[in-house]
Amino acid sequence: MTAKLIDGAALARSIRQQCAARAKTLTEAGRQPGLAVVLVGDSPASAVYVRHKINDCKEAGIRSVLDHLPADTTEQALLARVRELNEDPSIDGILVQLPLPKQISEQRVIATIAAHKDVDGFHVANAGALMTGATGFRPCTPYGVMKLLESAGVPLAGAEAVVVGRSNIVGKPQAMLLLQSDATVTICHSRTRNLAEHTRRADVLVAAVGRAKMITADMVKPGATIIDVGMNRDENGKLCGDVDFESVAAVAGAITPVPGGVGPMTRAMLLVNTLEAAERASAGGT
Repeated sequence: MTAKLIDGAALARSIRQQCAARAKTLTEAGRQPGLAVVLVGDSPASAVYVRHKINDCKEAGIRSVLDHLPADTTEQALLARVRELNEDPSIDGILVQLPLPKQISEQRVIATIAAHKDVDGFHVANAGALMTGATGFRPCTPYGVMKLLESAGVPLAGAEAVVVGRSNIVGKPQAMLLLQSDATVTICHSRTRNLAEHTRRADVLVAAVGRAKMITADMVKPGATIIDVGMNRDENGKLCGDVDFESVAAVAGAITPVPGGVGPMTRAMLLVNTLEAAERASAGGT
């Protein structure tokens, strides 16, 4: 391996410590930050994610409230609970863990969360704010990727950045954040012709498609920075990303591992967004 390893776990620890200091300041002023996490159903993967998020809150001094609802919860009942949390002044951020059971519209749930408590950054008002450069919450994964690039000293102004994936949660907002940092951005997806021609031009390559080891060494520009957002299982059931780590690490200049790269940063930026919401509320704004 020749690539420099970009350690998301270490950076996330540092951010949690910073968050703890900010939370302590607010709490001592009489207002402990609060995050409500709503989990519907019994998905083991979702339960693990939620447990990690609650542990992170505890470490950072943020009060967390877990609502674990049964899998047969109706959309009406979930929306009613979200509206209650919108009105609760002790709750600064609301996170409804995705995916949701099939009887519930994710879009309707996201639209019902008050924009000033949407610490996931998925609400259309926050998506619009990101698009136009206004103040709003940035989605946690792309936000975490930007912090990783910053920590690694990756120059973005004028750089060729390629994002593989166009989801509302990662791909699209990632492209907007890179564009705000003056990168020249290409978005690729399942219908892109000659994907490797695009990826080989990238100074910065962000892989966010959810296909194990899809990005191989021959698709990477020598010396490029590779950010692997994927979280998959390989043929042996081992956790892996969208990037074939071993082969790509021999070509790239810097690379994030899976696990220990983007994942911890996604959770860290949730804390950052929750504290930002609490600080705004404490200052009398939304």
